[in-house]
Amino acid sequence: MLKQRLVEDMKTAMKAGEKRRLGVIRLINAAIKQREVDERIELDDIQVLAVLDKMLKQRRDSITQYEAAKREDLAEQERYEIGVCQEYLPTALTADEIAALIEAAVAASGAASLKDMGKVMALLKPQVQGRADVGAVSALVKQRLGS
Repeated sequence: MLKQRLVEDMKTAMKAGEKRRLGVIRLINAAIKQREVDERIELDDIQVLAVLDKMLKQRRDSITQYEAAKREDLAEQERYEIGVCQEYLPTALTADEIAALIEAAVAASGAASLKDMGKVMALLKPQVQGRADVGAVSALVKQRLGS
């Protein structure tokens, strides 16, 4: 479903002459296609969200590097790409929603210490994929289990 939306948006961008947006959508489609070819599978929406998450992380890292190098023009392009990628993600989770998901996952997995972090993250990752920074959620889980 998400892949079809990307194809439709690509056609719309082509017809409207939105070259910059078209380039970003093509990058997304290429990343999806690359993963499908590498793994010889057809990606579903959850896996497409994982690809988008990875692209967002790469762009955030690039922005940090470009700003350190005083290349605001390149950082601006990365911000634009992040904006387009975020259009395809579900609505972001609030801090309260993330905390509630963490508590539910800790209870469901019976986690008692940091040794059980993998169990908690296995439950959480599908729920937060594309809706929150998985690294930040991991840090919150570590903090919760460490106390």
